[in-house]
Amino acid sequence: MTPPPKNKTFFPFVEAGVKLAKSSDADSILILVEKPTDWTRLKKKTSSFTLVIATNDGAIFDAAVEAEVEAIRLEMPEATVQNQLTQAVLAGVAAEMIKPGSTVVSIYNGFDTENIDTVSVLKLTERLGRLTARDLRKLETKVPLDTLKTVVDLAVEVGRDGREGKSIGTMFVVGDHRTVLEESRPGCFDMVKGYPRKERNLFDSKVREGIKELAQLDGMFVVSADGTIEGCARIIDTSPVEITMTKGLGSRHFAGAAISKNTKAIAVVVSQSNGTVRIFQNGEVVLRIEPLQRAMKWKELETEQQGDDKKTGDKKSDKKSEKRTKKTKSD
Repeated sequence: MTPPPKNKTFFPFVEAGVKLAKSSDADSILILVEKPTDWTRLKKKTSSFTLVIATNDGAIFDAAVEAEVEAIRLEMPEATVQNQLTQAVLAGVAAEMIKPGSTVVSIYNGFDTENIDTVSVLKLTERLGRLTARDLRKLETKVPLDTLKTVVDLAVEVGRDGREGKSIGTMFVVGDHRTVLEESRPGCFDMVKGYPRKERNLFDSKVREGIKELAQLDGMFVVSADGTIEGCARIIDTSPVEITMTKGLGSRHFAGAAISKNTKAIAVVVSQSNGTVRIFQNGEVVLRIEPLQRAMKWKELETEQQGDDKKTGDKKSDKKSEKRTKKTKSD
């Protein structure tokens, strides 16, 4: 058997993660692994904690399972590290590998694309405080977990990145799509109407990119259980319901709560103000995901000379304006 290639930074960061786990009273250690490793050595170093690895590589996943390591197959290599961590936590809780409300030390390559270079602490009480494995299984009985994960990942990207430098809010209503269509009305032209089903399926990365553009429109997306977009820019027009909401949430969140109460669908709502993603079921928030980081806005570098020229230009413009005003008065 060929020995795995050496990764000089991997085990030093694992050791640092174990120390951090001890000092933060963590229950689990979650590692994003994309290279073969010494599983026996890894299990020995993390023996005091629940070890969970997540990977996009099928061979590494199989090797981890063979070594009796709790493993999660992500299948999202193009996603950001933050999205992969979110997906791994969701899958870990769903599979009862990770306890809801626990503290998890995560180890991953945050900056270097080749090697592990980051250790951080995830407080699941802040992101998954009200979520249990039973709740996730209940969601899966109505909407397949793969579909829900795909929609949530897309919502997190929209909340974190916005579009063209602007923050945007939107809503995806997943499952029970026929009832949802009856409980809503078109807000404008339906941009997905007439396309074949395969060209409206969210499991296609090109479709997800197109939906990010359409997310700037008012209204919601209606998504079937198989991940197909059945309508966009639709306005919820359901009967009034009694719901209790947290202060500060707007009409989009009330609409999402109402449609999830009156149908068997799940509403995934993106807040425009802070990018937070909330999942509603039966009129209540069952999951809240905070964006780990917002997209940076790039501006052109302005030198000192350019700044002075700009000020001079503004002064000249003000003088010309003043002359025009005087001339108008004299006329």
